Amino acid sequence: MKAVIKTGGKQYIVSEGSVIFVEKLDAEQGATVTFDEVLMLDGKVGNPYLANVTVTGVVQKQGKSKKITIYKYKQKSKSNRLKQGHRQPYTKVEITKIG
Repeated sequence: MKAVIKTGGKQYIVSEGSVIFVEKLDAEQGATVTFDEVLMLDGKVGNPYLANVTVTGVVQKQGKSKKITIYKYKQKSKSNRLKQGHRQPYTKVEITKIG
């Protein structure tokens, strides 16, 4: 059974037992998380979401990913060269139940 869920402004294809990395959620390690915004379940498409369908998962880990480097550059203007970066926080979730 496969489903498409929406969380953190992104869409994920999940199945039971799969592990996904999503935007940081306000939940502690070992907590149960429920995703109500299910877009598709086994070829059945919602408008925009399916009613009475939820996906449940368990939070395994929270942390920060590798550093992303961003370069901003304006041609012929040496003073405006800029290097920025950040580490995006994430939550690792294992999907336990779809239904």
